[in-house]
Amino acid sequence: MRVALKNVRLAFPKLWKAEQVMGQGDAKFSATFLFAPNSEAHLAIESAIKAIAAEKWKDKGEAVVKTIRANPMKFCLKDGETKAQFAGYAGNLFLSASSKTRVTVVDSDKTPLTQEDGKPYPGCYVNAFVDIWADDRQYGKGIFATLGPIQFARDGEAFSGGLIADADDFDDVSEGALAEEFA
Repeated sequence: MRVALKNVRLAFPKLWKAEQVMGQGDAKFSATFLFAPNSEAHLAIESAIKAIAAEKWKDKGEAVVKTIRANPMKFCLKDGETKAQFAGYAGNLFLSASSKTRVTVVDSDKTPLTQEDGKPYPGCYVNAFVDIWADDRQYGKGIFATLGPIQFARDGEAFSGGLIADADDFDDVSEGALAEEFA
């Protein structure tokens, strides 16, 4: 079930090169989205989880979801307090999503972005689509999210000490400028 996440913070984006998540399985593109409890994003995700569970496990859906929530490796929606050591997590919820294929990443005006553009970056705000789905195979039951397209929405305080730089932040250190300084 496709869910639109609007104006959520981005953490740990792996959008340009597939990487192994926690050293497990195939390399994937991934991202984590942070949002407040009872926010529009939270309510949309909970609604999708409820609908997917009812479709997959019928009248046992609610009980299955309760059991799955207790296992963070099997549930895409988590309490930020479990990772409060990371900037932006405390007091929030987070959703982890991944994809085997690279997703579309666009700017606020819908123009395509590349890694060289420097955005989106950890701590900025994005709009994104994720597909919530239920799994019930040999590894047990779970509810996961597949990463979909991401749109840079606006700047935010960068996580992990990263800075947003602009060419105007630097001094001119070209040969001519340096020669003048030491003349």
